[in-house]
Amino acid sequence: MSSKGELYVIAAPSGAGKTSLMRGLLKRCPRLSLSVSDTTRPARAGEVDGEQYHFVSVEEFKAGIEAGDYLEYAEVYGNFYGTRRDRVEALWAAGRDVLLEIDVQGARSVRAQFPGLCSMFILPPSMKILAERLKGRGSDAPEVIERRLGEARAELEACGDFRWMVVNDDFDTALEELTSIVKVWPLRRARQAKRVTRLLDEIPARDTMKD
Repeated sequence: MSSKGELYVIAAPSGAGKTSLMRGLLKRCPRLSLSVSDTTRPARAGEVDGEQYHFVSVEEFKAGIEAGDYLEYAEVYGNFYGTRRDRVEALWAAGRDVLLEIDVQGARSVRAQFPGLCSMFILPPSMKILAERLKGRGSDAPEVIERRLGEARAELEACGDFRWMVVNDDFDTALEELTSIVKVWPLRRARQAKRVTRLLDEIPARDTMKD
């Protein structure tokens, strides 16, 4: 797989506000498109196939693994989640930059294949505030909240592997910081050096230029 556009990865512990920030980011960056993952878990109330996830059977997912269709995948509490290569390639072919919403394990796998990707990790202001946000949802049992907090601690240990870290204390500030990262990333030296090389190739050598 060869990248025709940029590849962005965003990860965060549950309750850090990733989903809302991503929605704002996609509105602000029209060239950026989210690659919707596959999952074998059942759709929840209000979820639409192809929007939050592509809902597939376990058999379909395992067949995709065997065929090498997934750029990354993981099994979480008995359900599979994965990013299909063909969807990423289709977005690149359409001239889009691609955003992947994945966990730290998936980010590690994708980074091994694309070392030049832009990885962003969203941090909560504190574990106390994260716990308050999770409890404020009112949708998870106490044991589920404790499990998510345990997962958050493990994920935070891996945040140093990401190129950028954004603290979601104030939503507008965090969104502005994410937007700035996405806009400035294509101007990095590695990308611009290729353009400079092409430009220099177009300029005749000094000894071939005529007065």
